[in-house]
Amino acid sequence: MEGWDPSTKSALTQIPLLSTRAGPREGSAWTQRLKEEYRALIAYTTMNKSHDNDWFRISAANPEDTHWSGTCWYVHNLRRYEFQVQFDIPVTYPATAPEIELPQLDGKTHKMYRGGKICLTVHFKPLWAKNCPTFGIAHALCLGLAPWLAAEVPILVDSGVLKHKDDEPSLAGS
Repeated sequence: MEGWDPSTKSALTQIPLLSTRAGPREGSAWTQRLKEEYRALIAYTTMNKSHDNDWFRISAANPEDTHWSGTCWYVHNLRRYEFQVQFDIPVTYPATAPEIELPQLDGKTHKMYRGGKICLTVHFKPLWAKNCPTFGIAHALCLGLAPWLAAEVPILVDSGVLKHKDDEPSLAGS
């Protein structure tokens, strides 16, 4: 955790670590892992709200809890930029981190690949591998998606690649 800013360090220490090493094909062990995942997500969301740092909504989108979707947002220059977020739990989870996708940003930055998946290979994936199986979905959001949004959204906005919804021409009255 050396070199991390104090708020990231604080957030990470408040997200419960997981202990069950199980993926989607492992029946009751997967159910136990999901319980731990939900506890960690609830703790992370609660902490964010208590620090007025609410920035995502996410939930399982299928009965097997292997596809997750929701929204995330980032505030830049007092404007909120909101994105659809989704990911699938890999078969080799938790040994393999989920690949987080922001489909609306597909092709808008070089730090993204294959259908809007954000590039986390340099910093996050080695960290995930080192902390398997204790990291989960909440950790992927905290250490993967949040810093990615903080780094990329300002660049996309300032370069004119990303427009705020209020800046788009309206069809009203046409």
